[in-house]
Amino acid sequence: MTDPFLTAAPVLKQLEDAGYEAYFVGGSVRDFLLKREINDVDIATSATPAEVKKIFPKTIDIGIEHGTVLVLVKHGAYEITTFRTESEYQDYRRPKEVTFIRNLKDDLKRRDFTMNAIAMDRNRKLIDPFNGLLSIQKKVIQTVGNPSDRFQEDALRIMRAVRFVSQLSFQIEKGTVQALATLVHLLENIAVERKRVEFEKLLIGKNKRTALTILLETNIYLYLPGLKDNRQFLEKMLGFESPDLKMNEIWSLLIFCLNLKEKEIEVFLKEWRLSLKEIREIQRIVHFLYIRLDQEWSIYDLFSAGRNTILSTERVYLVINNIKETESLQRWIDLYDSLPIKDRAEINVSGNDLMALFNKRGGPWLKETLLTIEKKILAGQIENNIEKIKEWLIKCNLK
Repeated sequence: MTDPFLTAAPVLKQLEDAGYEAYFVGGSVRDFLLKREINDVDIATSATPAEVKKIFPKTIDIGIEHGTVLVLVKHGAYEITTFRTESEYQDYRRPKEVTFIRNLKDDLKRRDFTMNAIAMDRNRKLIDPFNGLLSIQKKVIQTVGNPSDRFQEDALRIMRAVRFVSQLSFQIEKGTVQALATLVHLLENIAVERKRVEFEKLLIGKNKRTALTILLETNIYLYLPGLKDNRQFLEKMLGFESPDLKMNEIWSLLIFCLNLKEKEIEVFLKEWRLSLKEIREIQRIVHFLYIRLDQEWSIYDLFSAGRNTILSTERVYLVINNIKETESLQRWIDLYDSLPIKDRAEINVSGNDLMALFNKRGGPWLKETLLTIEKKILAGQIENNIEKIKEWLIKCNLK
């Protein structure tokens, strides 16, 4: 496995050689200390954005007003952010003003939780002025400084704290959770899109059950789309272990728990700002899930659902019924793979063929006849051959 810190170390060295401080910061350092997989690293430096751009020939201004420049080097692309302090926050989310500074400790001081306020130099030496390593060792989520101040600066931190409970299986420190519960109403000021990101990460975490319990006990759920009046239904999620479900499958499980009718699903998911494509995929899973909960898959339902929807539906079905074995997944896929056709377009007769055969114009009869042919082919009662189909139609006098 590639070591992202080793790969990025030359970037830090280049900043240091130019006379500036540079460190790895944030979640990548935390995850390194937890021995978790690290996808990318963030770099903080005493160099201003203008100074960073002088050092590296290829850069992109992705958030330069907040001190962030994307640096493109031979071995990758890295976000480099200048040490900064932040003035009074507005809308409980964004600072009114950012001031670039040269002091690392003051930069770390503005961060949310102590476990995220650790810096590491290119030689793996830690700079930890707020005892973040101790928090990690104790598996505690604690704000940097006064928790009320941190949550009033950025109310999304309320959800981030609970999300970390799910992801890391940490506990929230007593004073932090008390402030969180007191200030939960500030979530009204946070955009749904940002809440969704945290909520989805929470739902796929290994310690989801504890995190959901906190959502209920602290009333966070009251400020999440479509959940305000559904506490008793949301509690059903606590009864399901779903470590291997994909995101759309988890949304489908949540919809099942909320007991939403099919016509209510789109409204609920639109409130969460899901894309139309995601909504349609989830609607398909839920549609076939409700059928699957009543009966086993029919040949026609397998055909109508398609491979991906079959797999997703069956995975959610197994979770709901607390079935650990997954042999049924392969059984239904094998049956699907054996179908003579997988799509209506594969039928070797068209509407024009039928109109010509019976010398009739189109109408409801045409759709009904094509549907009958489709079902007969799937049942193995007709061969998918235009002459065989015509022969069967004439024999059955389907005009």
